[in-house]
Amino acid sequence: MGKVRSTLIKRTARRTLKKYPERITKDFDQNKKAVSDLLIFPSKRMRNMVAGYITTLFKQKKE
Repeated sequence: MGKVRSTLIKRTARRTLKKYPERITKDFDQNKKAVSDLLIFPSKRMRNMVAGYITTLFKQKKE
């Protein structure tokens, strides 16, 4: 069983990964900082969820 993420988180993560692939790495902390610089979020939790999903997508793409 995996984690359930909302459509908003998935859509935002995919768009960010597609638009800024040079800023994304497989390190969550660096992605968190990059996402914070690139986008505006209403909460820290939402930023972390997007950064975590971006990290997951990046790792899946590289394998």
